[in-house]
Amino acid sequence: MSDLRTLFDAASDLAGLSFAELARRHGMSVPADLRRHKGWVGQLLETALGATAGSQALQDFPELGVELKTIPLDARGKPLETTFVCTTPLVDITGVNWESSNVRNKLQCVLWIPIDGRREIPLAQRTVGTAFLWQPDASETALLKNDWQEHMDKIAMGQVERITAHQGEVLQLRPKAANGRVLTEAIGPDGERIQTLPRGFYLKTDFTWNIIRRTFNLD
Repeated sequence: MSDLRTLFDAASDLAGLSFAELARRHGMSVPADLRRHKGWVGQLLETALGATAGSQALQDFPELGVELKTIPLDARGKPLETTFVCTTPLVDITGVNWESSNVRNKLQCVLWIPIDGRREIPLAQRTVGTAFLWQPDASETALLKNDWQEHMDKIAMGQVERITAHQGEVLQLRPKAANGRVLTEAIGPDGERIQTLPRGFYLKTDFTWNIIRRTFNLD
């Protein structure tokens, strides 16, 4: 995309399309469900909008500084699940700070695309919602930064395996792996290297629900 306006207009034009219609446009097949294809909707929308980053630690549109995030909603417009932000560094984190963190990088400008997440509706018939752009305001940034710092401090102190998804006001840390056999290095309680599940940062649903409510003036 050449500029932000063009990207936003392209995303806006997708509103109301079913997943089947959008997939057909781009030569993709719709899976029966998302149990074994969890990232399929995101891939479909990345393809439709020409996202370039792939799996790299960059925004989806690095030339524009924009991250693309889909968010499945229920019939009331409420998010149905947490939103993955990025994987979490667990070693070699000396000198890492909020300003240079990938969480801040990913969330500095987000193109949100709500999608119909109702599980009773066949996947092919679910539709794309109204896209909107979001940048965290000062209070949201402070909440994100505080949670990120608390999580990273615990990781640095060798407490990664004591962090639960309940911790963090708006940003949680939890395992991010295809299965329990995928392990990575982390710092242990005594400063030694241990093997643990990879972790990811996720936005909690109350946080994204507040964004949705404010954007669409929902009660």
